[in-house]
Amino acid sequence: MKKVLIVVAVAIVAAMGFWIAKLTTDNQNLEQERQEMQELAELDKQEMENDYERLTLQYSEMMTQINNDSIIAQLTQEQMRTQQLLEELKQVKASDAREIARLKKELATVREVLRDYIRQVDSLNQVNEKLVAENDMVKNQLQRTNLEKEGLQHEKQQLTEKVAIAAQLDATGIQMIPLDKHGKAYKKISSSKTKKLQVNFTIARNVTAQNGNRTLYVRIQTPAGSVLTAGTFAYENRQLEYSMKKMVEYTGEELPVQTYWTVDNTLIAGDYRVSIFADGNMIGSRTFSFDK
Repeated sequence: MKKVLIVVAVAIVAAMGFWIAKLTTDNQNLEQERQEMQELAELDKQEMENDYERLTLQYSEMMTQINNDSIIAQLTQEQMRTQQLLEELKQVKASDAREIARLKKELATVREVLRDYIRQVDSLNQVNEKLVAENDMVKNQLQRTNLEKEGLQHEKQQLTEKVAIAAQLDATGIQMIPLDKHGKAYKKISSSKTKKLQVNFTIARNVTAQNGNRTLYVRIQTPAGSVLTAGTFAYENRQLEYSMKKMVEYTGEELPVQTYWTVDNTLIAGDYRVSIFADGNMIGSRTFSFDK
């Protein structure tokens, strides 16, 4: 009887050791996933701050290149609003998804307002003629001096960055819809009935963007912090996982896009984050909450 008790005691101790080791490993995995989610959130917030700062500087540059007092007053007001949004963003924690989403929507609005002013100023032939003249002057001087004057190089870089900000694409109206095997939409995530995830969005109209083929990457992050992965792509000097990618032909006009993820693993209820990337930029994101 004593030997039996000893064997039982040894078995209990071994089982406890196994479960303690398993719990430790699970906790380590959860902490790693949490850190990765926090890192991506911080990266997203920093990118937004950089965009707000660049837009604020561009307002200042535009005001030095026009003589219309009415437009200058409007630009000053919009610049102050952009600066206020930047200060709000700096005070927000990266983990505050609702506030980050609001400020990202405000960023898209600020960028669109800036594009309207660029078109308005161009129509008056005040800024556009000067920028064209300056650009031609820089090109000619660079050809004659073989890039000997650093001042001209800096001016050309400023002009390039200004055009790049206005030409960045925006993804709007993002939707994620669970579908059954018949393509019927659900409001809930069902591990047994959900066969596909449909992600819809629209590439907004942008007459300043370059036309041509674009590769769009859609990244779906699950409530557990993992990514529904189909491959990786380059982003901010690192490789990020994506769920779907799609090649589209962009003409500058509004472009609706649909993508699909075939479900092959169990889906859980909670918050799913959809992020869309193009041309090395995150052009839109939205979080969806699904019940079981």
